[in-house]
Amino acid sequence: MKPVNMKPLKRNLDLTALRSFVAVADSGGVTRAAGCLELTQSAVSMQIRRLEQALGIRLLERRGRGVVPSAAGEQLLGYARRMLALNDEALGRLTDRAFEGEITLGVPHDIVYPAIPPVLRRFNAAFPRVKVQLLSTYTTVLKEQFARGGCDMILTTEEGCAPGGEALVSLPLVWVGAKDGTAWQRRPLRLAFEYRCLFRKRVLEALERASISWEISVESEQSRPIEASVSADLAVHAMLAGTEAPHCEVIAHEGALPELPEFSINLYCAGHGKGQMSEALAGLIRQAFSGGALRVVA
Repeated sequence: MKPVNMKPLKRNLDLTALRSFVAVADSGGVTRAAGCLELTQSAVSMQIRRLEQALGIRLLERRGRGVVPSAAGEQLLGYARRMLALNDEALGRLTDRAFEGEITLGVPHDIVYPAIPPVLRRFNAAFPRVKVQLLSTYTTVLKEQFARGGCDMILTTEEGCAPGGEALVSLPLVWVGAKDGTAWQRRPLRLAFEYRCLFRKRVLEALERASISWEISVESEQSRPIEASVSADLAVHAMLAGTEAPHCEVIAHEGALPELPEFSINLYCAGHGKGQMSEALAGLIRQAFSGGALRVVA
């Protein structure tokens, strides 16, 4: 029989012993460390001995009237500080009742993807006790909700930025159609739009200036019917660059369709705020829309 390769068992360092070791190294003695940790001197000494026995090395050396880390102890000290910091951060985030509550975030449905899901994932990892209520609707509705206090924070798509808002990025509207579709070549040009879409007026104005005949072939209150119609090559649509659905594509019309204007993606945060939680969410949103384009925050 071939010998079985047994992987060595992984051992765990005792965080309590590491905390005592760091306290002794920082204070220069067991007595002072015991006072800082609210333990007896014998308890601290025992934890240090247990740690040395587990590692098989001497961690402290006596120097004068105090003790200092040995060469090996100096090496362990850096690891110990990082391990304890991570431990304390995790406990603080998961048990601190200060980071509890709910934030209502409003986002127009056409810019939810691709940026918002990674933002929410990262925020949830940092603040697992905070519930984010996502409201997705039209910019006009979101601004009404925000004015009434129904949202803590909203993103909008607007021409320019209203007072109190923060312009994150300006993106051009692009023509979107089915992959390898031909609907954009037909005349009259068939369009698919939501009833209250802010882009609709500017698209129709651009077509009129270019003397291109058009018709609204698909209208809906929801974005899903619009996406389905476009992906089926029944009509074309206009979206902010970078927000098109994966089953659609930007139309390479080579000038056959008019150029469209830019719109600004703006961030509005309520004055009452929610402290660190609100600022952390706003920071992740800013990062997702930084650099002049949409970014997926890993």
